[in-house]
Amino acid sequence: MAYSPTPISAVSSTNPILPKRPSSPFTTANPKGIPKDLYFNHDGSATKKLLAGVSMVAELVGVTLGPKGRNVVLQNKYGPPKIVNDGETVLKEIELEDSVENVGVKLVRQAGAKTNDLAGDGSTTAVILAHGLITEGVKVTAAGMNPIQIARGIEKTAVALVSELKLMSREIEDHELADVAAVSAGNDYTVGNMIYSALCQVGKKGVVSIEKGKSTDNTLQVVEGMQFDRGYLSPYFVTDRQKMIVEFQECKLLLVDKIITHPEELFKILDNAVKEKYAIVIVAEGIAQEALTPVIRNKLRGALKAVVIKAPAFGERKSHYLDDIAILTGATVVREEMGMILHKTGPEVLGTATKVVITKDTTLIVTDGSTREAVNKRVSQIQRLVENTKEEFQKKILNERIGRLSGGIAILQVGAQTQVELKDKQLRIEDALNASKNLNVNRYWLTLILTWNIIKAAIEEGVVVGGGCCLLRLSKKVDAIKELLDNEEQKIGAEIFKKALSYPAKLIAKNAGVNGSVVVEKVLSNANMGYGYNAARDCYEDLMKAGIMDPSKVVRCCLEHAASVAKTFLLSDAVVVEIKESNPIPRRMPRRRPKPHLPPMPQTLQTPQMPPMSSMPSMPSMPPMSMPTSGARAFGSKYGR
Repeated sequence: MAYSPTPISAVSSTNPILPKRPSSPFTTANPKGIPKDLYFNHDGSATKKLLAGVSMVAELVGVTLGPKGRNVVLQNKYGPPKIVNDGETVLKEIELEDSVENVGVKLVRQAGAKTNDLAGDGSTTAVILAHGLITEGVKVTAAGMNPIQIARGIEKTAVALVSELKLMSREIEDHELADVAAVSAGNDYTVGNMIYSALCQVGKKGVVSIEKGKSTDNTLQVVEGMQFDRGYLSPYFVTDRQKMIVEFQECKLLLVDKIITHPEELFKILDNAVKEKYAIVIVAEGIAQEALTPVIRNKLRGALKAVVIKAPAFGERKSHYLDDIAILTGATVVREEMGMILHKTGPEVLGTATKVVITKDTTLIVTDGSTREAVNKRVSQIQRLVENTKEEFQKKILNERIGRLSGGIAILQVGAQTQVELKDKQLRIEDALNASKNLNVNRYWLTLILTWNIIKAAIEEGVVVGGGCCLLRLSKKVDAIKELLDNEEQKIGAEIFKKALSYPAKLIAKNAGVNGSVVVEKVLSNANMGYGYNAARDCYEDLMKAGIMDPSKVVRCCLEHAASVAKTFLLSDAVVVEIKESNPIPRRMPRRRPKPHLPPMPQTLQTPQMPPMSSMPSMPSMPPMSMPTSGARAFGSKYGR
């Protein structure tokens, strides 16, 4: 750690001078824009190029779909190549040379990225479904149909299908968590059972974190800790630029139940942190920019390891949250009504944590378990309050506090023989954990903090039949939905959705080596809602009984985001892209001409005879030269030296 050489104090409280862009004499005028290329769709050329980009994305991520999907090898500039089976990771790496095709890539990428952000899985299915909607939609618009009405029909059909999906979903049993996790991990039941074991140990309100292990085996460790939905106030606090997280080991926590307005209030605490060389996490109701700036400056200088977080919740719940964090970490909440003044407090009010991981949205605090007795005592007090409380809302808040204090943190340490295998296993476990946490188990909120890939808290919505069969069952509902639409063109939009719903199931069958059209026809001919094609075993059976199911939220997000992207695509009639600058031709070095071949030198040189001096003409005599005296100075004078 680098420290300031100034002898006055280790912490500087002056405002930092942030770098500014160089000023220009024409700052008031509009700057000259970057030249653009305009592509109009008069002959359908723009749509064809956009569709080509969408098709490339769908074909690339489609190879990973299903239990028999293959892997994708991704180039890595600074290490070994990454071998992944995760559609979201593949989507991030796609960049095409053609600018218009690349716009199509970025457009359809939104469907997969948004689905993965909200549901934790299903990015590949969302891309395939969006590709089906766009492909079928382009066919009818090229035939002269009104794209506005087609898009409106797709939008209305998506809303109706989401309502039908809610009727099809059901709550999941606890023992089925392993099945859902295994399906999401590519039918890896070892991973599924490990996820189920972790959830059983930490409870339904626990937190699961994935880390890189130090051995070749996967291990599970349960520790004490807490997680809440608040992140760092400034990205300048980040310690890991690649993951955009703040991670501290063996740090201190300062809890303040007020808004910090002046930098002098933190001076004593921060000065002690610098001298004692420990990291500090400040959790406060709020902090003014004037007080936040010195903390950022000293962190950037390397004089201080610190991060500032806004306290979770509001009002009375915020105070309770701070009290719970204080019990867990052994800290004392600084409150003015208790007679405590922030600028006079010292390190005696700080709590301790063995590990803190903070993202832009969430904070994970892990402790060593030394405060377990105090935590159990506080949980017993809150339970007695629940028994004596009649209002349902207050009971709900108290039960949340019990779950927050009693829920543990399970750390899954992933092991592998090589770095390439480690990354692949890590992505599979993340997908499995995300999928299992999107289920409806007693309507609890479950949250997840991932070390490698941070995913927001997901609301449980139940499960439906997996293997793409849920989308096939929804396609049979489209005929009834068409009767509710306004005109024939909107009904054509609904028919487009019906055809696109079969794309994922056909691709799963194709990756398994069978004819997708035959599989779709056989599945739809059976009235059993759970009946479908098990690609892993290559047989037809009741998929719900076989444990092949998908979270309802994943399917819902796929429907909504694929329809949104397809509607945007069909309504686009021109593309504007930047003109790529041509790379300058490298200057060639001139070729060296070969030296001319010289004839061999003679053995003896003949010196030409010079004529005698007497025969040479004499030079004419020159008159003596005299130097002028006016204006001249003698050599060695003051100015001539």
